[in-house]
Amino acid sequence: MALAQTSFFSDVLGLSCSMNVILPQQTKRQIGLEGKAADGRFPVLYLLHGLSDDHSIWLRRTSIERYAAQYGLAVVMPAVARSFYTDMKVGHRYWTFVSEELPEIAGALFPLSDRREDTFAAGLSMGGYGAFKLGLACPDRFAAVASLSGGLDIRGRYDRAGVVALAEVESILGKREEAVGGPNDLFALAEQLSSLPKARQPLLYQCCGTEDFLYGENVAFREHARSLGLPLTYEEGPGEHEWGYWDAQIRRVLEWLPLQQL
Repeated sequence: MALAQTSFFSDVLGLSCSMNVILPQQTKRQIGLEGKAADGRFPVLYLLHGLSDDHSIWLRRTSIERYAAQYGLAVVMPAVARSFYTDMKVGHRYWTFVSEELPEIAGALFPLSDRREDTFAAGLSMGGYGAFKLGLACPDRFAAVASLSGGLDIRGRYDRAGVVALAEVESILGKREEAVGGPNDLFALAEQLSSLPKARQPLLYQCCGTEDFLYGENVAFREHARSLGLPLTYEEGPGEHEWGYWDAQIRRVLEWLPLQQL
C-alpha cells in the first residue's frame, strides 16, 4: 500500500483541507504484507472520523492500511471538523464538500473508480452517521455503506444536550423543529430510500457495542430500517465506544463489502 498525506484547497469550504489516502500497490517483497492492486482505477472506501477526531485518526488508532491491502481497495480519509457531515446552519458546507466536491478532487488526484459498484463509505460515531447519510441520500453513487457505533438519531443530540452543547447542535443542525424530518434526519432519509427499487438501494451494515452509550439509538434505527425492508446487515456484541471495538469491526466491514475478488 502507498500512503498519500494530502493538502488541497476546497472551493466549497473556502479553506485549505487535509485528507489521508491509502492506495493499493502490488507488492511481493514486503515483510508480513502482500499488497494487491487491480488494473485500472481502484475501488474506494470513504472512511469517516468521529466528532473529536480528524483525517489522521483511523491510521493512528487502527491497522486500516494493513487490513485494506489484501482487497486492492483505496481508502480516502477526509477531515470535516465537528460538522456532523452537514451544511451547517452557522459554519461551512461540509455535506456539499463530502458528498460532491471531495469525490471529484480525490478522483482527479488519484486513480479512483467513480462507478457506483466500486464506491463505499464507512465511519464511526459521527462518521457512522455521515456514512449512512451518504448511502441514504446518494444511493445512485454508493453501493454499500457501514456505520460503526453511529450517532444515527439527530433527535438524541437535542435530548441529551446541555445549554452549551445545545448551542453547538443548533449551530450545526438548526432548531429541533426544522431538523427532525429534514435532510439531515436519517430516519426520514431511510423512509425516502425505501420507495426506490431494491436494486437502487445501497447495502447497509450497522454494528454497535451493547455497552455503548449510543446503543439505544442504534437499536431504534435497526428496527426502523427493518420495518422499511431496507437491505441491512446488523451485528452487535459486547463493546463500548472505543477503538478496540472499532479496530475489530472495520475488519468485518472490509470482509462484508461487495468487492470483486482480485
